[in-house]
Amino acid sequence: MTDVSRTDWRLVLLLWAAGLGAAAQYGKISVIFARLPEFYPEAGTSIGFAVSLVGALGILFGVVAGVLVARIGYRRAVLGGLIVGACVSAVQAFFPPLPVFLLTRVIEGAAHLAMVVAIPTMIAEASAEKDRGLSLTLWGSFFGVSFAFLFWAGVPFAERFGLSALMGAHAIYLGVMAAILAPILPRLLSGAPSAPGLGEIARAHSRIYGSARIGAPAWGWLFYTICFVSVLTVFAPFVPEDWRAFTMGAMPLTSILSSLTIGVALLKRISAVSVVILGFTLSALCAVALIWSEGSPVLALLLGASFGLVQGAGFASVPQLNEPTADRALANGGMAQMGNLGNTIGTPIMVAVIAAAGYAGLMAALALVFAGGAAVHLWLARQRERTS
Repeated sequence: MTDVSRTDWRLVLLLWAAGLGAAAQYGKISVIFARLPEFYPEAGTSIGFAVSLVGALGILFGVVAGVLVARIGYRRAVLGGLIVGACVSAVQAFFPPLPVFLLTRVIEGAAHLAMVVAIPTMIAEASAEKDRGLSLTLWGSFFGVSFAFLFWAGVPFAERFGLSALMGAHAIYLGVMAAILAPILPRLLSGAPSAPGLGEIARAHSRIYGSARIGAPAWGWLFYTICFVSVLTVFAPFVPEDWRAFTMGAMPLTSILSSLTIGVALLKRISAVSVVILGFTLSALCAVALIWSEGSPVLALLLGASFGLVQGAGFASVPQLNEPTADRALANGGMAQMGNLGNTIGTPIMVAVIAAAGYAGLMAALALVFAGGAAVHLWLARQRERTS
């Protein structure tokens, strides 16, 4: 790791913009999912793989990406991810036969992993220590901002010009970002672009999840992602109908706003891990309060704001806990892996809880998961104190 005296905000913002394109690799399919049967009418339930394959790849190969990105170099990983992603979206614009389309989603998942591991590592390196909390909190908003843009602008664009046009626009965006970043991306590390062996992959998993420093951001991120997407998916029917659309649209935006304001202010005074623990604690309290105030829009927005503290500080904790750049790449790989796992299992778990215990059971389960996130971070902090 090399400390810089002045943050390169141009590079930080451009990397964040590239991250919006990486998030859109998820979002572009999610926002048009209901229309995919127009192209694949015989697909049946298998069309669900169009969304889940990207997440499944993250579960299986998140740590592999952390190892490989550190080996081949962060510049190569970002530019390679953008270029491959652009090519894949260009192919998808033609909506090839379903097996080919699903194969492109697998390739897209690999490009996505390369970017979400390399970009936050590069943002941390381009930021002065005093600005790192802000820059990584900004990075933490990339999924929410991208999904909001796709919902508000991408869906109308697709309705007017067609689904192929949306895929083509995404391809152009990634290609333009690659062209802009190519001349200015620094070479943090360069190595032989070779894949790690099975033994090295096993050791990397052991190193991440056996370390109270490298693995801490990933463990916290698992608890966060179990709840975030699932809440946005299953909570809506419990909100009064007159407030439902506003509340569900405002929750992720409240999360981003909280992250970029309150979260950044707190990061200047306390550690990122402390902000994460505070966010989990407040989220648990909101969930408990919602048991007695079913579907309250005010409490739902407070829950979104509490989410935001975990969101930004989760990424900011990576460089605070890990000095070596390679360790940061491993930590980001662990976050990618656990984040995909949480996104994959969260909604099915909460749907099952609702079926078994109703609304009160949902809120109680969320409160327990939030409390679990805080408890894991407190336990890992104690482990770090003992080893230091």
